[in-house]
Amino acid sequence: MVWASEARRVNDSVKIKYRKFIGTILLVAMIGLGFFPELRNYINIPTQVTVFEHQEASIHTALPATSTAQNVFKSETADHHEVVIKGKEIGEEPLTLAVAGIPVKKVDVKVLSDFKVIPGGQSIGVKLNARGVLVVGYHQIEAKDGKKSPGEKAGIQVGDMITKINGTTIEKMSDITPFIQSAGKTGKPLDLEVLRDKEHFQTKLIPVKDKNNYAYRIGLYIRDSAAGIGTMTFYDPKSKKYGALGHVISDMDTKKPIVVEDGQIVRSTVTSIEKGAHGVPGEKLARFSEDRHIMGNINRNSPFGIFGKLHDSIENGIADKPLPIALSNEVKEGPAKILTVIDNDKVEEFDVEVISTIPQKFPATKGMVIKITDPVLLKKTGGIVQGMSGSPIIQNGKVIGAVTHVFVNDPTSGYGVHIEWMLNEAGINIYKGVQKKAS
Repeated sequence: MVWASEARRVNDSVKIKYRKFIGTILLVAMIGLGFFPELRNYINIPTQVTVFEHQEASIHTALPATSTAQNVFKSETADHHEVVIKGKEIGEEPLTLAVAGIPVKKVDVKVLSDFKVIPGGQSIGVKLNARGVLVVGYHQIEAKDGKKSPGEKAGIQVGDMITKINGTTIEKMSDITPFIQSAGKTGKPLDLEVLRDKEHFQTKLIPVKDKNNYAYRIGLYIRDSAAGIGTMTFYDPKSKKYGALGHVISDMDTKKPIVVEDGQIVRSTVTSIEKGAHGVPGEKLARFSEDRHIMGNINRNSPFGIFGKLHDSIENGIADKPLPIALSNEVKEGPAKILTVIDNDKVEEFDVEVISTIPQKFPATKGMVIKITDPVLLKKTGGIVQGMSGSPIIQNGKVIGAVTHVFVNDPTSGYGVHIEWMLNEAGINIYKGVQKKAS
């Protein structure tokens, strides 16, 4: 009798597996023939979800689903289905999503150790020192035999960076003058090392004497630093690494990103606002604080902002305690807040709406579209203005990103960048440490 019972149990198990197998084949065949478009979208759910401990991640589905994991629960309305994953409770159990008892999707879940940052919002002054001197234009010299530009003749282009002359590293404009005058007197060409689009090349340049003032010149307009204002986004209370602006700083003449040798950030005070309008972006007008106290250094200027290390902790007076961050797949369309300064140096909180967000798998800018909804901010600025870039975006108590660009034809709206990519650029690895993975 025991043997017969066991045989029936094994036989029933085989039948169940057989039915699931046949059902899966039929399901796939029907999808291939164009049936169940919602189910096809369901199968396109990501194969991996990342969530922090003590936080939740969700998967939106077109159909109701069941799961083998006990730490997953569902939230459903008439036209919305959501599988919510509790990061705190996920262990080694695999997450398999099923429809009508048929398993159709397996999802790997990666659990990261909690990570928090202190949001910014402060107005900062930015000074960048380029790696060499930047060529921003040509100058035609009045020589005895006509107008000419030795730099242009040497093949140097606007946007190039002169990094060395005669083997000596060039750090600022004043480094160049002695070489020019010496070469002019001896007639010996200058050996230049030039950086163009991350590639170095060598060229020779012969200075020409200007007949109007008898000085030797190279026929190039050059610059060795840039300055402006922006907004602090976040800093890590442990390492003091920070991120700001949310976009690259480019030279105003060449429109090319500035290759940073070093730089500093200081406090700045907003003195007035030029209100934005359709077709005309607004601007914060600010000045560097009188004490010119250096808050931190700058060691990176990338498409995601400027990055470096603070010398001391800073406060915004609103959210001075560490807040958790949200990965791009956690950000939702709906209400949020930004922290920014519109008067003097006071950081304030304003309402915005996340209009759209992309759950990006790889670093990319413009991951969100946001719209200013706060009546006070709209009255004061008209929306997003220059100098507001870097203002942290906070949703459901988590830092989700930073304001980056304004839409010229609609100053109330603009782009935002997800916080995880700014953290990556700051040299903060949120993926290290203890990880638990269900697969």
